[in-house]
Formats: sequence, structure tokens, C-alpha cells
Amino acid sequence: MLPDAEWVAAGAVAVWEYTSWVGVRHRPGFAFGTQGPSTQYRKGPPLRVLHVYRTYLPDTQGGLEETIRQVCVNTQVLGAEHRVLALTMDASRRAVRRAEARVFRARQTASVASCGVSIEALAIYRRLVRWADVIHYHFPWPFGDLLHLALAPPGKPSLVTYHSDIVRQRLLRKLYRPLMDRFLGSVDRIVATSPNYFATSDVLSRFERKVEIVPIGLREDTYPAVSEAALAAARERYGAGFFLFVGVLRYYKGLHILLDAMAGAPYNVVIVGSGPTERQLKLQARRLGLANVKFAGQVPDAEKVALLRLSRGIVFPSYLRSEAFGVTLLEGAMFGKPLISTEVGSGTSHVNVDGETGLVVTPGSAAELRRAMDRLHHNPDLAGLMGRNARRRFEALFTGDLMGTRYDAIYRKLCGEAEQERENTPPVVRINRR
Repeated sequence: MLPDAEWVAAGAVAVWEYTSWVGVRHRPGFAFGTQGPSTQYRKGPPLRVLHVYRTYLPDTQGGLEETIRQVCVNTQVLGAEHRVLALTMDASRRAVRRAEARVFRARQTASVASCGVSIEALAIYRRLVRWADVIHYHFPWPFGDLLHLALAPPGKPSLVTYHSDIVRQRLLRKLYRPLMDRFLGSVDRIVATSPNYFATSDVLSRFERKVEIVPIGLREDTYPAVSEAALAAARERYGAGFFLFVGVLRYYKGLHILLDAMAGAPYNVVIVGSGPTERQLKLQARRLGLANVKFAGQVPDAEKVALLRLSRGIVFPSYLRSEAFGVTLLEGAMFGKPLISTEVGSGTSHVNVDGETGLVVTPGSAAELRRAMDRLHHNPDLAGLMGRNARRRFEALFTGDLMGTRYDAIYRKLCGEAEQERENTPPVVRINRR
């Protein structure tokens, strides 16, 4: 659990969070506690936003990619047009037109400590920056820092959504820190995704004057409706009443701990996704003889929705601060499912309130994880109550409308500040000497 002092800080930030949303509270037609702007709020003038991150749909499907998609979708209705710069290993399609954004894909030249680098991205970035009114970076991606510092035009409004501290690469983190500090110091705003993460991040505390808090939100109608036939097909393949994990299979997701917890369990776990640790996890499951664990791989959105509906609850065993929020927890809450997560001092505990919307356990403890799953499995009434609470919390705090309104306010305020700066800057006087 967090130390008392950090809980006090988190509480203070939470109070501040809901009373100072980048001036949104001063905008006519907005009321806190609703699911978004009221009918009085109107679509603003056109606004062009460039997102910069190392990966994006359709190449990869993870929580961060879904977050970028949701930001695009939920500000699009308020007048924003979006483009995304990302790297790819697939050179067949360099530009992909999606409903939420046009995606420009630069061929990845190399990867150093999971940091993709692209020579081709330099020219694409220059072109896209000229098009954009605002540049929206997504951290961490050190190559994105370099793009900004080397190529971003002076005075171009910029913000970064700070998705996670850099946790694992300690030596590289020390070498990277001067670049990181210069980048974070140069952007106009830093967005943290939860008061919990802001209160416990040493990096964000150094830049607190420019930090805003905008929790991730989901727009429900961006998820496909599932027919009874599709639901029956998923039930035939996976069963029902299982615990569900969805995400990229990375080291910090704690799935090796989940597999240890599943030995002898009288229920199933379905793991959706692929990633770097997939092979090791399958070997571990085989070694432990886990017939109650099913690896589904990457699945279409409709199948994922079917699995969410059929599940008993969401299990999210991430055990490091690299897990800053947990979009899968939000998806589970949106579908009225109880949540199981760990306390790592991040946004996961902003989504999942222990004893109310689900259960929060000690990170790295297979025994506690097993007890939490046992409790929800053997107490369906409790699971149902927590699922309904999770849905109510989602409606109050984590809808796409709320997130979209807050990002739209930041974008437009940054553009207004940039325009004011240009108006206050005296013209350059050139003297011709003969």
C-alpha cells in the first residue's frame, strides 16, 4: 500500500483534479458529475492535432494505442482532426486512413532497449508538424523527444501525455534523464492520467506546475455490438464465468504470477493478447499442467466484447509502475465486471477501489491473487455488486465524453496562448545596409 503521506498527497490532488480542469469549469454548458458536455456546449472551430508515438493501430493493439484512439474519437466530435505518426515494420502501407485519424507509418530503422528509431520519420515529422496546430506526444518514447527538440518549430503548441515512468532500464534511465528533462521542460503541458500516478511519480513532481490530470475515458459506442450467435460461439469456445486478462504480454503485466496462482483452481482464465513474453508464459503453463488457462492470442474487437460479457471478472496482475492505468480495467468496468488488480501506486487503483469495485492485492503475490479470484468465484452476488459499482464509477469518472472535453480544452487553451504570444511579440525590424 502507499505510505500515509503519499495517500494524503493523492487525496489532495484528487480534490484539485475535479475542481480545476484547465479552465473547463468556466466554460458554459459544462457540469461536473455528468457524462460529458451538456447540450449547450457546441462544437468548436476546426483544430488539427498530430499524435506522436512509436506504435499505433493496426500494427499493435494495446492500452496505450486504445487511449490514443479514444482521445481522437472523443475530441473529433468537438472539432478536432487527427493524424498519428508511428513506426512500423510493415512497409506495404505507409498511410492508413482510419475512422479516428489518418495514420502515417515510418519504417523502423532500429530498436535500442525497446526504443524504436526511424530515419524515415524525420521527413514525415517535418511535414506533419507544418500541418498541425498542436503536437500531442505520448511518453515514454525517447526518439519522440529527439524529434521534438530537433525539429519542432519554435512556438508550436505542444503537450505530452505521461503514460508511465521508465522503470526497468535503470542504467539507461540515468543516461536518458538529461534528454527527458529537457523534453518535458520544453513542452507546454504534461498530462498525467490519474491523481495516484501524479502523487507518486518523482518525475512528474519536478514539473508539477505544468501538469494537468485527465483520466483515460472510453466511448461505449466505439465497441461493437455482439449478436447472440457470436456470443454463443464464444461461449462454445471459451465457456463462461472465467477470469479475463486482455493486453500486450509484457514483463510487467505479471502474468507469470497469475499462472502460479492458477495451479489447481476450479475455474478458468482466458488470456487475450500477444507479446514478448508469450512463449515463456506458454512454456510455464505447460510445465505447471494448467489445463484451466487458455491463450486466445489477438482477437477481433467483437470477440473481445463477447469475452468481456461472458467473464466473471477482470484480473490484472501487473506488478510494476510501468502499468500506469490499465485500460482493460476500464473496459471491464464499462461492462459491469468486478476488477482484480494490484497496488503499485498508479492509476489502476484510481479505477479499481478495493472492496467497492473489486479487490486490490499486493503486487507479486500469487497467494493473494488466488484468494481474490476464489472469493469472486465462490460469491457471485458479491461479484455482481462490485461489477455494478464499477459501472457506476465508470459513468461518473471515465467516459469518453469527459476525457474528450478536457483534452479539447487543453488543445484550445494552448492554441490561444500561442496566438497571444505571437500578438505580444514585436515584429523583427531588418535594416538594409548599403
